[in-house]
Amino acid sequence: MKGLLEICYLIGSVTFIVGLKMMGNAKTARKGNLIGAFGMTIAILGTIFLFRTEHTTPSAFKLVLIFGAIAIGTAIGWLTAKKVEMTKMPELVSMFNGMGGACAALIGLTEFQHNIGNPTALSFIVAGMVIGTISFSGSIIAYLKLSGKLDKPIRLPQYNMLNNIVLLAIVVFAVFVIIKSTGLPLAIIWVLFAVAIVYGVLFTIPIGGADMPVVISLLNSFTGLAAAFGGFLYDNKPMLTGGILVGSAGTLLTLAMCKAMNRSLTSVIFGAFGGGSAAASGDSVTGTIKDIQVSDLAVLLNYSKKVVIVPGYGLAVAQAQHVIHELEKLLEERGVEVKYAIHPVAGRMPGHMNVLLAESNVEYEKLVEMEDINPEFEQTDVVLVVGANDVVNPAAKTDPSSPIYGMPILEVDRAKHIIVNKRSMSAGYAGIDNLLFYDPKCSMFFGDAKKALTELVAEIKTL
Repeated sequence: MKGLLEICYLIGSVTFIVGLKMMGNAKTARKGNLIGAFGMTIAILGTIFLFRTEHTTPSAFKLVLIFGAIAIGTAIGWLTAKKVEMTKMPELVSMFNGMGGACAALIGLTEFQHNIGNPTALSFIVAGMVIGTISFSGSIIAYLKLSGKLDKPIRLPQYNMLNNIVLLAIVVFAVFVIIKSTGLPLAIIWVLFAVAIVYGVLFTIPIGGADMPVVISLLNSFTGLAAAFGGFLYDNKPMLTGGILVGSAGTLLTLAMCKAMNRSLTSVIFGAFGGGSAAASGDSVTGTIKDIQVSDLAVLLNYSKKVVIVPGYGLAVAQAQHVIHELEKLLEERGVEVKYAIHPVAGRMPGHMNVLLAESNVEYEKLVEMEDINPEFEQTDVVLVVGANDVVNPAAKTDPSSPIYGMPILEVDRAKHIIVNKRSMSAGYAGIDNLLFYDPKCSMFFGDAKKALTELVAEIKTL
């Protein structure tokens, strides 16, 4: 029976690795997700029916509780994922990630009393519980920020110093609990849990909206690390493998996001960038804004040779991914080359624009990353910016006083014509004016993205 269990665990571990590899490509991502889910199912069933110790004697009542909980969780997760709008996907990711951290925390709270006096086991338990708790509370705050319920960062006086003091207190407290566990009241682990909750909140509330993609991937890596500690504790290979994969992937993604913003991880955590206008600085912008009518834009696009579309969060808010794909197909039928320029931190989570456009069946080969598309802008007739702001702001290259100075951007200002679709002249996450809007080559195409693009498609069809 033990050999069969090990085979189940091997299948689970291998499918996690294969699934993650396949998720690196949009064409195979769905299949990779299913393969990973299949491996997880095998590992769960193997654990329930084949894992045996003196404390895990199976009974009908236990099985009813286990499968009842699995059924409830599956139903909630399935219905939530099916109903969620693409604009709400970042919030969903944050919430699901928080639930993973909560599970790691519950493991620690449950297993602590069974391992008092065992420093090795307690090291895994306490580390997993603390990191999982921080991930849980931090993810909840991230969810509130992304959903607009907590849209402004809250900065307590000397918050960096306060956060560091709380973090140091957690580390010292955790070491004390591990070393002096014998004789300590069981409630001590709950005290540590509460302090970790507080730190997760303090860690996340000062961070502004522009840094949310980085924060999401960082908290995701925390959850993976907490799960890995659970794998060490139980000597559970799939749990260990999955935790390591999630933790390492989240860490690498975090570093990639920081590189894309030209910011260090410490500046993200302590700098609170993108918290709104109060946090922004930079020279005041003066100049002339000009707009373009739908009929003129239709003619411009219809007789262009190359068009690059730059999607942003405004596209997701308007749910205009399908109509922009229709615009793409219409232009291609008329001999226009169309590509999409994807900035790594566009949207509110890593890969947000890729997922959004994949939903409308845009071919993956047409999604071009920033480093590859920037050299092509000089040969581009029209750049159509839909709902993007900071990621195309030339201030990142020209204004040393700007809070986004040094951040790599999509260099759309090098194109022959620039069209920006926005509902208003409101600033982006960084809270600063966009110098692009005042470029002589730029015209504003005001309106809700879905409504404006639908009118544009209809106008082009009449030409």
